[in-house]
Amino acid sequence: MSSVLVLGAGGQIARWVIERLGGTKGIGLTLFLRHARKLRGKAPANARVVEGDVLKGVSLAEAMEGQDLVYANLTGGDIDAQAKSVIAAMKKAGVERLIFITSLGIYDEVPGKFGKWNKQMIGEELKPFRRAADIIEASGLEYTILRPAWLQDEDEVNYEITEKGQPFKGTEVSRKSVADLIVRIIHSPKLHLRANLGVDKPGTEGDKPSFY
Repeated sequence: MSSVLVLGAGGQIARWVIERLGGTKGIGLTLFLRHARKLRGKAPANARVVEGDVLKGVSLAEAMEGQDLVYANLTGGDIDAQAKSVIAAMKKAGVERLIFITSLGIYDEVPGKFGKWNKQMIGEELKPFRRAADIIEASGLEYTILRPAWLQDEDEVNYEITEKGQPFKGTEVSRKSVADLIVRIIHSPKLHLRANLGVDKPGTEGDKPSFY
């Protein structure tokens, strides 16, 4: 049995991950979120729900016990503080494997007109996400950092990845695609170890996402 802790389980990418892993033999889920009502429908039979805040350590510490992998679907201007709290709880519980969602643009890796547009739209908001990524990379954990393009809700799985240091490619990607990559890593925890990956939909290069 592999035990997976989903932080921010009410998030839109997390919902796809939970749907894919719900009822999966050999996987137990702990769904951690501030308000259980944010879950769509009932939790899967192989899941337990824990209400809590990652910045308030007691419930996080309890949820972390016995986990094999943590998938963090968090956001906010304090995401760097959230990352520190998650890392501290993982180290205390002896959990090493982490998947953490950040954002495109944290390394100024988005080229051309789209890069300028992205910076105008979310440039200031990216600073705590960059700090979070730096903290994770320095943590000594077995991490995978994902930097998705602008997210859309198409019911499709179609994506490509770029490594840290490479120019970002497309402008958008479906949440379902990002979830597919996360599920693949959960099933094969040695996949993309200590990797920092951009995720986009092939062929979506342009000045901005199609829905803008």
